[in-house]
Amino acid sequence: MERTKPETLAWLRKISGELATTTLKKLEDTLPWYRDMPPGRRSAVGLVAQAGISSFISWYDDPRSTPWIAADVFGAAPRELLRSVSLQQTLQLIKITVEVVEERVKSAGGEDLREAILLYSREIAFAAADVYARAAEARGLWDARLEALVVDSILTGEYDDELPSRIAALGWHGHGEVSVLVGTAPKMLDVDQLRRTARHMSADVLIGVQGSRLVLVIGRAFPSNSAPDDAIGPMPTVSFLEIAQHLEPGFGAGHLVLGHEVPSLVDASKSAKAALAGFAVAKAWRNCPRPVHADDLLPERALAGDGLARATLISRIYRPLQAHSTELLTTLWCYLDNGRSLEATARELFVHPNTVRYRLKRVSEVIGWDATGAREALILQAALIVGSINEPDSPRRGS
Repeated sequence: MERTKPETLAWLRKISGELATTTLKKLEDTLPWYRDMPPGRRSAVGLVAQAGISSFISWYDDPRSTPWIAADVFGAAPRELLRSVSLQQTLQLIKITVEVVEERVKSAGGEDLREAILLYSREIAFAAADVYARAAEARGLWDARLEALVVDSILTGEYDDELPSRIAALGWHGHGEVSVLVGTAPKMLDVDQLRRTARHMSADVLIGVQGSRLVLVIGRAFPSNSAPDDAIGPMPTVSFLEIAQHLEPGFGAGHLVLGHEVPSLVDASKSAKAALAGFAVAKAWRNCPRPVHADDLLPERALAGDGLARATLISRIYRPLQAHSTELLTTLWCYLDNGRSLEATARELFVHPNTVRYRLKRVSEVIGWDATGAREALILQAALIVGSINEPDSPRRGS
């Protein structure tokens, strides 16, 4: 003879302790991941299972009283559950708990009780999925804020002791050289596409949006002088300019500037400063390519007052030429002052034009820039001007 609903409720409350004990035993016998848990976490998961049974009894008494089931069940130990148990494991936990209750009420419970169990198990499964979805969404927002904070620290150069741990928390896979790419943020930023493109190029990226600017900190997945353990032979090194060219579609319209390569993420602020300075003056180069190296904008940056650009022009062009040969330095001055005319330069220096041509070739070998090209000639002339200004004044007569 079937029980009335009050009698069924009294019976369920009476056997709730027995159901909880049976559930915990079956969890330990069936699920290896549950057995391997530390006692504290295993206890937290057990509390969730017991809460599920108690919540079912309350829900069976009045389904309208607990419309938000997740608050009842996962409120027992939500932090422990989400930290230690995956969604798949949670569904296994629900399945075993429901099976235990079903087996126990099969002989003594009525048809309405079995239907209630099925309905409740469906609701609790959806509730679990909702809890994990909300946690994933919150974690994604937290990661985005943390990433923005890390990128901002790199741009400003304000490092602190917590920066390495923040970078590690983001899952940064870059362990080699780093370069910073600055451009215009698109109307619809596809972060996932940028990350997929970077991974395809054996790189990782940190992404930050600052107003209308999109900043990418690009790091190699492994140093250029090494390779992954499973690699066969040496890995070809992809230049940062090639990586930037593949990432270019993810930026909005406008200039795209790549900072110089630095050894590690700790030095990324130097690359960022160069990229930001180049981005600010890229409009002054009428035929500026996209992307462009920040060092190709050294004249514009120096004119805008960028101290790093002036120092780079002096250290990479003026000083090496001065140290190598004053003859080369003088020839370059004359060549640029005479509108890049070999004949005019040869007449001023009283040498043959072939001699001028040879010396210009030596200049290119020493510093890596070719004075016969219009753009590179502008860079070299800016270096000579800045270098001369930086020279100490000659002592006056009689002093």
